[in-house]
Amino acid sequence: MNPDKKIIIDELFERVNSSPFVLVMDYTGVTVPQFSELRDELREGGSECHVAKNTYMRAALANAGLPDISAELIGQTAFVTGDGEVTAAAKAVKAFAKKATDVKLKIGILDGEVIDEEKINVLASLPSRDELLAKLLSVINEPGTSILRAINEKNGLTGDASSDEEE
Repeated sequence: MNPDKKIIIDELFERVNSSPFVLVMDYTGVTVPQFSELRDELREGGSECHVAKNTYMRAALANAGLPDISAELIGQTAFVTGDGEVTAAAKAVKAFAKKATDVKLKIGILDGEVIDEEKINVLASLPSRDELLAKLLSVINEPGTSILRAINEKNGLTGDASSDEEE
């Protein structure tokens, strides 16, 4: 194998091996400024978008032991990987696909499993990890807050610190 090709495949291998996800999209007809905009949005969420020859990506995915998606690796293909949240990457790609109508999400790999365009769109509609954690925390805190509110009402406390100081 050509040493230059090996270097490229090894770099792609490192990217897909260190990322919990790979999103694949067809970017036919996308301009350079549009592509830069997508890359900026992805970078904010901890992801990156790369263009590589499909044959190189096939080899990198095979080396990483990931599922074979070579049937989808045709045409002008871009690959999104990252160490951020897959939901943030999916949202950025979905929003970009709405603006650049020629862009089409093809397929993805999430935690070693193949996901289709429909599942990627579902991921894009999910709230971020921080939003989900905030909701979970509010659910966990609700019983304690309700008990405290009931105790304060029974004791005639309003919860206003200034009224406590005056007494």
